[in-house]
Amino acid sequence: MRFTRKAIAACLLPLTIAACTSTEKPQTVSSVKPAEKAPAPFPSTYKAYPGVATAIRNVTIYDGEGGKIDNGVVFMSGGKISSVGGPDTAIPADIAVFDGTGKFVTPGIIDIHSHLGDYPTPSVEAHSDGNEATSPTTPEVWAEHSVWPQDPGFSRALTNGGVTSLQILPGSANLMGGRSVVLKNVYSRTIQGMKFPGAPYGLKMACGENPKRVYGSKGRMPSTRMGNLAVNRQTWIKAQEYRKKRDSGKEFTRDLGMETLAGVLDGEISIQNHCYRADEMALVLDMAKEFGYKVSTFHHAVESYKIADLLRDNGVCSAVWADWWGFKMEAYDAIPENAAILQNSGACVIIHSDDENQIQRLNQEAAKAQADGRRMGIQIPDAEVIKWLTYNPAKALGISDKTGSLKPGKMADVVLWNGNPLSVYSRPEMVWIDGALMYDAKDPKRRPVSDFELGQPGEGDVK
Repeated sequence: MRFTRKAIAACLLPLTIAACTSTEKPQTVSSVKPAEKAPAPFPSTYKAYPGVATAIRNVTIYDGEGGKIDNGVVFMSGGKISSVGGPDTAIPADIAVFDGTGKFVTPGIIDIHSHLGDYPTPSVEAHSDGNEATSPTTPEVWAEHSVWPQDPGFSRALTNGGVTSLQILPGSANLMGGRSVVLKNVYSRTIQGMKFPGAPYGLKMACGENPKRVYGSKGRMPSTRMGNLAVNRQTWIKAQEYRKKRDSGKEFTRDLGMETLAGVLDGEISIQNHCYRADEMALVLDMAKEFGYKVSTFHHAVESYKIADLLRDNGVCSAVWADWWGFKMEAYDAIPENAAILQNSGACVIIHSDDENQIQRLNQEAAKAQADGRRMGIQIPDAEVIKWLTYNPAKALGISDKTGSLKPGKMADVVLWNGNPLSVYSRPEMVWIDGALMYDAKDPKRRPVSDFELGQPGEGDVK
């Protein structure tokens, strides 16, 4: 859009945000034909840090897909997993070898719901960049354009939580909050240098209290749950019309928001949907069928246990907390057995954080959810619980062919724990990302430190 001088002047005055919004008819900036698919405008420039061929032996292995190997061997070379097996697995000569007696190895932990970088620490207003709360639908915004690569939270997630990949989402004020981005958890000068190569984008959506509260308080739609669905459906209708124009072979005017929604309808962008109540999740599934898209994951999903069979049959994951409860009305029916009931029903379970502190102990959160299931008679093996933190989030993000489990040919994203990772007393001892040793608890020099922290109290602290 092009603004007149009068409109620009109005934008500079207080309380005139509406003057800056797209209420006037947009002008055609450029027209493109469907055959002229543009290259990605912000491509990943990620390059793995240098590593060396490495083996870990005499270690208990959880492979991320539900398998367990006692006294096993993990061998990584060239940034990839080369082999995983029992004590007879061959280890080449003249490589780095670590003895893991009494220790455990898992794939790198993946957090499917994080706001690191777009709600970074220090948590000050100047850093609050996660919600474009100016319209109930903002599919045109991209979370990566808010992410601050120097957020000290990234290193804390790596060293304390073993997190090697994470999805950064916009906040949940809007029905359609914008595109998410998947990152490798390494420091880089630019966000492009952190972007997980080949990872699909996601669209953050939200239902329930947040959108109706934010926009109802402004005296505009939606102010009710029926308003939420109506605005969503009307927007999807517009997306269908845009997609039809795009595919018509005729010239059309680009629209960033509609491009994202058309990408969802094409199956190229996944839906990551903030939703608490079971009845609303069922409505969203019906809406998805109406418009021909698929929901990858319901996030928070505190009432998923009520519709576990429906989620299982539709192939939808639930990214949940272990025991967050009662902090608002739609969280009132949350129960700590949620994850266990989902698992017992054959549905996909993921443990997520949505928090800069909890991302540092997702292993403990998974253990709590496992214990809550045990108390109600549902026994879930440790190796299966690790899947909630590794393979399942990778699958939901569309990157399970690259990471999420210890299989030959996959990225060597590996964590060596000093004890059982489902124990409150265990923590990462070493972390590799693409075969590069990024953290070693015994080597203070092998601890990533944000530029922002240099020279400040607590620099690189991992306690």
